[in-house]
Amino acid sequence: MKDMASSVIDSPIGPLGLVATRDGLAGVHFHAHSFPADGSSPILETAAEQLESYFAGERTSFDLPLDLEGSEFQRRCWLALATIPYGQTVSYGEQARRLGYGPEKARAVGAANGQNPLPLVLPCHRVIGADGSLTGFGGGLPMKRFLLEHEGALLPLG
Repeated sequence: MKDMASSVIDSPIGPLGLVATRDGLAGVHFHAHSFPADGSSPILETAAEQLESYFAGERTSFDLPLDLEGSEFQRRCWLALATIPYGQTVSYGEQARRLGYGPEKARAVGAANGQNPLPLVLPCHRVIGADGSLTGFGGGLPMKRFLLEHEGALLPLG
C-alpha cells in the first residue's frame, strides 16, 4: 500500500479533500466536510495553492505530478480532459473522437469520466451532452454549472 497524506481546503464550492502519494496527487474529493486531514506533503501544498489560484481566477490549468490508478482506457480518458482549454466545453462524443474512437464510445468515455479521481485538476466538468446539456458530475449539476460559469464557458442564469 502506498504512503498517503491528505488535507482539506476551503473553496467556493465547499471543502475539498486532497489526497497525495509520494508520486503525485491521487484524489480530489467534493463535499469533504468530514474528510480526514492526516498529514502534509509538498504535493498537497502545491495542489492547494494551485486550486486557490484557480478559484481566484488567476490559473487556467494545473501543473502537478499525478498518481492515477485506473484502467488504461480510464487513464487515457482522464488525461485527455487536461487538453480541454479553460473556458471551453466538448461533448462526450467529441472527447471519444479526440481519443481516436467513434461516437459509439461516447458512453464509455462518460463512464470513465464519472470515475475521474481528480476533478477540477482533470476538468471533467468541461464535458457536456451533445445537445449542450449539463449531464452527470460527481459534485452535482449546480456545482458543474458554477465551475463552467466561473470559467466563462456558460453565461450565468437569470
